[in-house]
Parts: sequence; C-alpha cells; structure tokens
Amino acid sequence: MPGLRVRTERAELGRLLEHADPRFPLAVRRGADGIVGRGEAMRLEFDGPSRFTDAADAWRAVARDATVDDAVGVPGTGLIAFGAFAFDDASAATSVLIVPQVVVGRRGDDEWVTWIGDEGRLHPTAVDDVRVELSDGSIDGPRYLAIVTEATERIRAGEAEKIVVARDRVGQLPESGDVRSVAVGLVQRYPDAVTYAVDGLIGASPETLIAADRGHFFSRVLAGTAARGATPGLDAEIAETLASDDKDLREHRFASASAMEVLRTLAPDARASEPYPLRLPNLWHLATDITGTLSAGSTLDVLALLHPTAAVAGTPRAASLAIISELEGVDRGRYAGPVGWIDGEGGGEWVIALRGADIARDGSIRAFAGAGIVAGSDPDAELAETAVKLRPITDALADPLP
Repeated sequence: MPGLRVRTERAELGRLLEHADPRFPLAVRRGADGIVGRGEAMRLEFDGPSRFTDAADAWRAVARDATVDDAVGVPGTGLIAFGAFAFDDASAATSVLIVPQVVVGRRGDDEWVTWIGDEGRLHPTAVDDVRVELSDGSIDGPRYLAIVTEATERIRAGEAEKIVVARDRVGQLPESGDVRSVAVGLVQRYPDAVTYAVDGLIGASPETLIAADRGHFFSRVLAGTAARGATPGLDAEIAETLASDDKDLREHRFASASAMEVLRTLAPDARASEPYPLRLPNLWHLATDITGTLSAGSTLDVLALLHPTAAVAGTPRAASLAIISELEGVDRGRYAGPVGWIDGEGGGEWVIALRGADIARDGSIRAFAGAGIVAGSDPDAELAETAVKLRPITDALADPLP
C-alpha cells in the first residue's frame, strides 16, 4: 500500500472552524490558534490494554511511509492525525487516529492548509446554532452522593488514597445539528483551555497531558478545585484558601507526584513548578507545570505510560480503577481519556477529555464530570464541584454562540 502524500502551503483562511464538517468536526484549538481537519484520508482503530502502544507502532509506520512537502514548518503542519482514546482498558469505546484529507491551521501570524492524498479544495460554510438540554444519566445526584460516601469509606479502610468518581448527563443532538457551534461557544468562553473535537468527542480541557515539539515537552497537572468568587475580594480569598487547604493539597500532590514519576522515566531532566492557583472563567484549580526534554519516543509512547493519571483515576492506580468500575458501574467511554493530535515526528498536543461530552453516530450525547475523593471529602461539596465542571459543555450546548 503506497504511503500518504502530504503537502502544506501557506493560505488565508478566515474562521478556522468554518472549514470543519458540521456534524463531525475535527479540531484542536486554543484561542485563535489551532488546527482543524475535514474528511478522512486514513482511520486507524485500537482497543484494549495495548491501544496506546499499538497506535504508536502503527503511526510510526504511517509516518515512515509518507511523502511530506512542508513549506511552513511550524507545529501543526505536515502529516497530522487527530486522536481520541478510551479511558479504561476494558471499555467498549473505540480509540482512533484520524488523518484528515485536509487540515487548516493557524499559529500566531502563520496560516496554512495541508492537503493529504488527492488535492481538493476548501469549502468553508457558516456555523449554525444548535441547542440541546442535558438531563440526568445513569448516575444522578442522589446516586453520586452515595458513590462518594462509599468511596470515602474505601479510603478510610485503606483500599486507596484517592479515588476520582464521576457522574453523567445525557441528551440528543438534532438530526441536522451543527456540532461546530458547540466548539465555537467553548473557544469563546474558555480561550485559555484547549477546545477539542475528535470523532464526536468535544469539550474544552484545561489539563494538558503532554505537548511536545522537537523533544521539548510541557505537561500541566490539575487537581484541587474551587468555584470562582462573586467579587474580586472573595475571588482572591478563595484562591488563597485553595492554595493552602490540606484536602486540596493532598489531592493535588497525588496527581503531580504520579505524573512526575512517569515523566522522569522518559525525561530525566523533567522539572516541576510549585503548585499554584490557576484561574479559569468559572473555576480555580491547583496546577503544577512540568517541563523537560524527551529522551526517546513519541507523544503516544508517553500516553501509554502516563494514562490514567491520578488526576482522573486516583492513587494507587490499579486499586482506584477497580473501585471506580465497581462504584460507577458504567463505561466511561472516552471521558477522561487522552484527546489531541500527533505529527509525523511524534510531537503534538494531548489533553485529558474533560469539560465535554461524547456525541455518538446516532446523535446521543453523554457528558461526564468527576471529583477527586480523599479522606475527609464531603459528598455535598463534591457533587457541587461536578456541577461546576459540567457547566462548560452544558452552557455550550444550551447556548452555543454567546
């Protein structure tokens, strides 16, 4: 089978998301910058415990056989695949890498189009509004309170130190619903987050698993959450309290320590910042930034070791995953799994699929949000935290274009 032919050239694009398919957009955006794909030149599917290593091996073969002519040469040009991976090894959800037929992108002053396979043409279309109301799914408020209570009992019994449990909301996309409008709403409301849309998975994630270019990488760990204050004074007080709260600091240290342990095996020079309050439009998070240089491997190889982090699973990993499966009793699908893109050199950007929803081929929508449970967690407070975390996707579906 001949390899892919890839050509990147400069272009004038206008609004990036207008170039995406209305029903099945492919996009990874941060503010005005990002990449948007359309069509499928190649689709690779994976499942099970080896999904990341299988994807890494398959992608190396695709990149090796591709012929690339890249006249721009910035991150996001040349050969690109968008990807989304299931959270759990036993999930029925399909993990995918999708190489579009065309990719448009913007980074600073650079704008480009990448043609993959037979050259086509750009055909941007206006984004239409779509509105969907979400309702309780398999885990409603009362059941979530019971799950949190049981999780704290398991922690008290010494079965785990931290367990991240989630609840879901569901809805139905209209038959002609333009999913791009949800992405537009997320970009506008959360310009500092990474808005993603890959194979029906859509959201705005604040948490970067790995972003790498020419070996240099960045990772951001988030754990510990508080709602924003109604006044500047109250907001500052909340941020200060979050940064010193014992429960939130313990939750955060579990997540940052587990990430550093993995990243140092691939990047001996990895270094971490001190935890700091990260301000988002509706939340404060405790954040730690990790930087360094990868000694070998692609971003997919990093994901194989890094996922799932303690920020979305718990500590210890195996024990927390077993308890999550037992207590939630549902397949998370690709919620809290890695989503993003990879280039021909193995670089790219992957975030955790948070603050979003998965839209199936039949238009059914399922949104999740979770909270990290540690000793002393209050069920009512954790339920309130999930409500705040559901707001980005709930608002974007109910009022996509603010």
